Formats: sequence, structure tokens, C-alpha cells
Amino acid sequence: MKKSIVILGFAVLGLTACQQFQEGEGGMQYKIIKDNGQPKIQEGDFISVGAIIKTENDSLLVSTYETGQPTYMAAQKPMYEGDIMSALFKLGSGDSAVFKFNIDSMVARGIPKPEGIEGSYLVYTFKVNHVIPKGELSDSVFHSQVEEYIAAEQEKVKNAEAGIIEGFIEKENLTTQTTESGLQYVIEEEGNGPIAKVGDTVTVNYTGRFLTGERKVFDTSVEAVAKEAGGNVYNPQRPYEPISIPVGLGAVIPGWDEGLQLLPEGSKARLIVPSKLAYGEQGAMNAIAPYTPLEFEVEIVEVTPQKEE
Repeated sequence: MKKSIVILGFAVLGLTACQQFQEGEGGMQYKIIKDNGQPKIQEGDFISVGAIIKTENDSLLVSTYETGQPTYMAAQKPMYEGDIMSALFKLGSGDSAVFKFNIDSMVARGIPKPEGIEGSYLVYTFKVNHVIPKGELSDSVFHSQVEEYIAAEQEKVKNAEAGIIEGFIEKENLTTQTTESGLQYVIEEEGNGPIAKVGDTVTVNYTGRFLTGERKVFDTSVEAVAKEAGGNVYNPQRPYEPISIPVGLGAVIPGWDEGLQLLPEGSKARLIVPSKLAYGEQGAMNAIAPYTPLEFEVEIVEVTPQKEE
């Protein structure tokens, strides 16, 4: 999936010198990278879109290529001239383009300004993978086509997961240990303290990353890591400190429940968690897509035995 980002990036760079941004409605600026000659998106259509969102200074905020899965949406009437939906209406299946949205204009229309963003614009690169036109289709036929398409795409993602994990381990040159459940882990620094048992509490620092793309951080308890990741990761209102978890009781994803019982207090390790031990076929809201394997860097700060009754 990283290759897709690189190819798309080269396409943008290649056209920059010979093509200027055009002025769109509502202060939007845009540059068409590829026009595939297909009908443009209409209100009510179903669309599958790959998206990269960056600051004006080229700092990555969001990329659907991190999980290797696009965004699915129904095309809706624009809320105002020059919003994101207005941008997508300029594209059809197979098209790609870069759009610049003025942050002050977005804030003036009631959209909160992302924390820590510098510059005047947010820059979106869209690639429309597929469109199912609503047209004159009945709701039942339309929804059936959408469900069939999504199911087929999810099956492709599910079947690709093992290869993603294998490729990640090879790329990182890791020698992993594998449990019966499929959890893989590497102990980078082995502690000499106790190992947690079911019901014990583990205090842990962690950083979660995607395996694909630029291995973007999606969550962390470490403030310095969160600040470096920026974007939607750093939250100045959040306390950054180790978290305490009762292990083996289903309070966290299965990969953590198992992995935290393998590591002595003081250990630092990398847990490579397949989706069946993470967020599975449902994913986690908008942050983690279905069938997404994850990596967690963990440090076991303290193991507190369960109190005897």
C-alpha cells in the first residue's frame, strides 16, 4: 500500500510544474491529476475513495493508505459552497485530484480547527476508486449493489492480511515468537520483575501503529510520541501517562490480554497483533478499519498482583 502512496505522490509532483491550481467555489482551490472520462459523482451515489490529508506544510494528518482500505460514503448535498462534497462532485470513477481548503473559511462555517495546525490550508488528495450511481435504481437494488461491492472488497482485505503481516516482519527484519493464537512478539528488552497472571494489574506505556503506509501512530500514552505524530493523535487535554489494566479479563483487545501476560515487569516489546486479536471484522469506529493488523510497542512499567480475598 505504501507503493500506492508513492505513485500517487509522484503523479502530483509531476503535474505541479505544468498545472496551476484552479479557483473553485467557496474559496476552494483544486488541481485535477487524472480525469478518467467517467460521469461525475452525483448526489445519492455510493463512492469508494482513497484519501490523503496533509497540512500546507506537508505534515500527514490522515491517510486511508495506512490501513490499505478506502473510505466508503454516500454522496450528499454539499453543506456549503466549496466543502469536501463539492470537491468530490468534480470527480468520477478513476479520477484523482488535489484540493486545498482554506482553514479560516472552514472555521467560519462552524467546523472546528484541528489542534496544532499551522498554515492557511488543509490539502486533500482524493482518488475515486469506484462509483455506484443511484440514478433510477430502487433503494433495495441500490443497497444490494453497495453491500455486494463492500463484501467483495472486504474479502480481498481479509485475504491480504497474512501477507501484510509477513511483509511487515520481513521489512523490519524481525525475528518473532508466535503464540498458538497467532500473536507475534519481539522482546527488545527483557525485564527481571514478575510476570502478570489473570486478574493482576499491569501498568504499561504503549504506542500503537499501523503496519502499512508510513506506519502512522494512531494512539499512544507517550506525550513526546503524540506530539511528533501530531494531526489527530496529540490531544493537549489528555493526560499522557502509563495506563493500568487488569489482564486476562477482557478489559482490552485479546492481543493485549495475551501479550501482557508474556512479559516480565521492566520489559519492552513489540506486539504484532492480527485483526482477529484486535478489532476484527468490525474495526474501531473511524480510526481502525476492519481486518487491520496492528503493532504495539509496549513497556511493562509495573505488575501489581491481584489482592487476595
